[in-house]
Amino acid sequence: MAAWRRERPDLDVEPLAVLGRVSRLARHLDRAREAVFAERGLAGYEFDVLAALRRAGPPYQLPPKALLVETMVASGTMTHRLDRLEDRGLVRRRPDARDRRVVLVRLTARGRERVDAAFTDLLERERVLLAGVDRADRRTLAALLRTVLAPFDLAASPE
Repeated sequence: MAAWRRERPDLDVEPLAVLGRVSRLARHLDRAREAVFAERGLAGYEFDVLAALRRAGPPYQLPPKALLVETMVASGTMTHRLDRLEDRGLVRRRPDARDRRVVLVRLTARGRERVDAAFTDLLERERVLLAGVDRADRRTLAALLRTVLAPFDLAASPE
């Protein structure tokens, strides 16, 4: 920051103080997440799909279109991911009993065990990353980041 202020005194470099740090933190978080997922035999994208199904609640199933929205990927990408997860026995695709034209993706018992274990490990790793920040400051930080993210989330929401 000091170097940019020195070299470009004509610019307000204040956004770097926040967003540069957010970017660096995101890289550290990505590394930590990938390590946790690898320890549980998952890729990050696999965890994302399994976690979306787990958050859906019993019977832990969603149509692929809902998974597209949850994970923000294209249809072809989702098909590939579901093929891989199904081959590994972590999800199952079946026609909807009410409308056989609709396919539902269901988390298997094995998939649920895997995502639950990975999520537990992930939370522990994230607690370590935030160890230097007290509870009140974490809440404040979460609220501030929610404010910054709100316009992006609004733009990404389905119409």
